[in-house]
Amino acid sequence: MAERADRILDAAGELLLRHGYRRVTVDDIAGRAGVGKGTIYLHWRTKNELFEALLLRESIEVVEEFAALLRHDPAQVLPHRFSRAAFVSMSRRPLLRALFTTDIELLGKLAKHPLRSHDVLAAERFQRVADRYGLLRPDMPHPRYTLSAASTGFYLLGGIDTVGTELSVEEQADALAFTVLHAFEPAVQPSAEVLEAAAAEYVAILEELIPPYRKWIYD
Repeated sequence: MAERADRILDAAGELLLRHGYRRVTVDDIAGRAGVGKGTIYLHWRTKNELFEALLLRESIEVVEEFAALLRHDPAQVLPHRFSRAAFVSMSRRPLLRALFTTDIELLGKLAKHPLRSHDVLAAERFQRVADRYGLLRPDMPHPRYTLSAASTGFYLLGGIDTVGTELSVEEQADALAFTVLHAFEPAVQPSAEVLEAAAAEYVAILEELIPPYRKWIYD
């Protein structure tokens, strides 16, 4: 069942990127996946639920990638390094980037779906960990909003201006990391012990996300 579901989701993702949400039908997806239309409805009740499952599957990939990164190098918990890794990861996943930037043309009504505010990176819980371990400047007003607003500009700019389009993804990610480091982090970086403790909490938050995601997609 999971193998068939993945085949359907692969087909849906390919068609979504090629044609956009509004133009893709369940019949199109069934034909591309080599299954009957009724088979798709055995997994998901509506086209909308199918595409939600697709976005959640990509979210699992990001969650697993970040958990592995933090286990390997706890210093990745520093906001500038975490932001850089997130930018590179999202740039490899156009569907999640479209969700993050509310790309109506590609995702249609999914762009403003509650999934957009779902705990893809568990932002609120990460913020509490960052505050507790002093990863952000204590004098920054409304830290979650401020950091999110600044970071979002890097994701959106390529779609509204030609500035920076000559830069590679890595170069854009470096520019984001520089901005976060110098604008949002304290002058003295936390100790290695603090970074290890914060990274362990991040990993625990990420690992909690995976089982309910998988259950929603495949059960």
